[in-house]
Amino acid sequence: MTHLLALICSLVLLASVRAIPNDDFCYDKAGGKPRVCVPDFVNAAYDAPVMASSTCGSKGPQRYCEFQERERDMACHTCDLSNPLKSFPSRALTDLNNSNNVTCWRSAPVSGGNAIGGSGNGDNVTLTLSLGKKFELTYVTLQLCPHAPRPDSMVIYKSSDYGLNWQPFQFYSSQCRRYFGRPARQTVSRHNEHEARCTDLTRLAGGVPSRIAFSTLDGRPSARDLDSSPVLQDFVTATDIRIVFHRLHLPLAEMGAGSAAELLTGGKYSLPLVHGPASNNNIELNPGADAVEASTTAVGPGGGLHYAVSDFTVGGRCKCNGHASKCSPDANGQLSCECSHNTAGRDCERCKLFHFDRPWARATAKETNQCKECNCNKHARQCRFNMEIFRLSQGVSGGVCQNCRHSTTGRNCHQCKEGFYRDPTKPLTHRKVCKACECHPIGSSGKICNSTSGQCPCKDGVTGLTCNRCARGYQQSRSHIAPCIKQPPRMINMLDTQNTAPEPDEHESPATGGGVSASGMAAQSQYYRTEGGRECGKCKVSTKRLNLNKFCKRDYAIMAKVIGRDTSSEAASREAHRRAMDPDVAMDYEMDQEQPGLVQSPAEYEFQSTDPSYPSSGNEMARYDLQIQAVFKRSRPGSSSSGSGAAGSGIRSGIVSRSSVYGMPNTMLKRGPMTWIIPTKDLECRCPKIRVNRSYLILGRDSEAPPGYLGIGPHSIVIEWKEDWYRRMKRLQRRARTCA
Repeated sequence: MTHLLALICSLVLLASVRAIPNDDFCYDKAGGKPRVCVPDFVNAAYDAPVMASSTCGSKGPQRYCEFQERERDMACHTCDLSNPLKSFPSRALTDLNNSNNVTCWRSAPVSGGNAIGGSGNGDNVTLTLSLGKKFELTYVTLQLCPHAPRPDSMVIYKSSDYGLNWQPFQFYSSQCRRYFGRPARQTVSRHNEHEARCTDLTRLAGGVPSRIAFSTLDGRPSARDLDSSPVLQDFVTATDIRIVFHRLHLPLAEMGAGSAAELLTGGKYSLPLVHGPASNNNIELNPGADAVEASTTAVGPGGGLHYAVSDFTVGGRCKCNGHASKCSPDANGQLSCECSHNTAGRDCERCKLFHFDRPWARATAKETNQCKECNCNKHARQCRFNMEIFRLSQGVSGGVCQNCRHSTTGRNCHQCKEGFYRDPTKPLTHRKVCKACECHPIGSSGKICNSTSGQCPCKDGVTGLTCNRCARGYQQSRSHIAPCIKQPPRMINMLDTQNTAPEPDEHESPATGGGVSASGMAAQSQYYRTEGGRECGKCKVSTKRLNLNKFCKRDYAIMAKVIGRDTSSEAASREAHRRAMDPDVAMDYEMDQEQPGLVQSPAEYEFQSTDPSYPSSGNEMARYDLQIQAVFKRSRPGSSSSGSGAAGSGIRSGIVSRSSVYGMPNTMLKRGPMTWIIPTKDLECRCPKIRVNRSYLILGRDSEAPPGYLGIGPHSIVIEWKEDWYRRMKRLQRRARTCA
């Protein structure tokens, strides 16, 4: 059995592991446990479109110039965007970089204000790269074209909202404080690590390098623990990158005055462009400037100085906040994360629907922060997160279910809404766990019951789960406002429960065995009167105890259920006559009688007639319909235990007893319907106290009833049946075989 259980557990674990894709690194392949995951490191700029504000030859053939090996000579060429052999488009910035075949983007020749020493009022040249999605960037590099003029001042900007807003990423200039108001060397701490810094490229060995590389995390204190620094996470996140070139760096300051003048006025720079006007193709020197100024004076717009970049690279990872290991185009063609850990969104920046039981958080190496499904007990499909509830639960649960169904309510749809109560027989997730309140329209003071127990609010004197019966010490009335009123006070001997008396002496004479005189009864106990004026003594029919002696002295013992009551025709005629003579006599009525517009409760009120004007005649009888459910004893033919006392057994009920007339044949006792005859006088004295739809244990003698009926006599015993008596009766049945 142990091996079988282990095999089942292994199969379940294997099935759970197989449910996770093999290439999903967001879950442990061994046990399926969630873990932090990140997409591959890529060049986010590869093959991405770049928008350039200026491109050489875009408006017709133009001249551009490059430095030669010695940087004292310049060679000029022609660019034309319409000619593939002479074009330098912006798409060359993000194509495949091949060192053997360098492709460049070149701007149109810049004005004098963009050269070093100029006023700075010339047109700036910008390159804008759209990544198409949020990336967490590690570096941005620009590979400058060989022999092209180098930039002196430039700024890298980034946008995190797809170009709506821009913020500086990095400054470059030989005069940082003059142009950008920032120091060239700045101390970086955790308080300012999210600010852009300024770097002087000319201070690097060998002057301005051919490759400009900006590392987003270099020198920042929180770089090693990026997951714990939301500020730095936001700093390295970008959807767009923009490069703005402000000034060119010219090596004229390193030349002599004569060489500078010769470079700017002679040689190749004075040659006219074939397809352009001569005034726009020459680099002119201000004749009034001295030699020092000539080295830094801006050249004219036709000088051919320009910006040239061969490769634009952005290294980083697709931003998925640790909840995805891959990015791919979605149904709309947009680059999106393939989210795991119950997250959703292009960047896995939120929990997916119905998983708001805990707040969304970025996955880290210490905590995966997987989104948790709301606990709505299968009664809701929507939920929301509440931080206050999450804090009160000490970080366990913060989901709040919305639009609870199946008559439920509460934060987790765990309670029944007003007018319904919990069915304890069904689990909380059952769609019928809440039942409608069944408050009695007359007995209850409202229609809303307790949502847990189903107890309805009852009026004074009314009890029951649905307020469908009078409480102890109350009786029914005709009023809908007060359906149960207090019973009138009785004498001290008046008991609500059935009275008990000693077992009659079997050796007494027939006159005293069952028909004790009024004076003898008074000597034993006092009489009391019912509401109807009936004098009653102690009940000898009902008892609370049963032993083997009593069982042996009875001819039959049965268990029967009272299923209805039918009074005799004589009693019915007397009742009609009495109503005609005195219509104002109060009668109890049934609270659940049919009334227009009222729904009958399943648990009906009992009806008990307490007519005070019934005469004490011995001919008034009540008939009850019984359903015999079990027979524990029946008399054998000719062996009735009535003895000589049979002749006087019917005195108490007012019926003349004769063995030739009375005496129920034992063949009549079998499971099935039977009629039970009880004197009305005994019922009024509650001797016995009979209720419909109740089961009773009935013991008696055959001589105390008419043929074909059950009757009540001085030797009868009537006890309300209890479920645990069946085995006791079977035991008495076995022991009764030894009865004398």
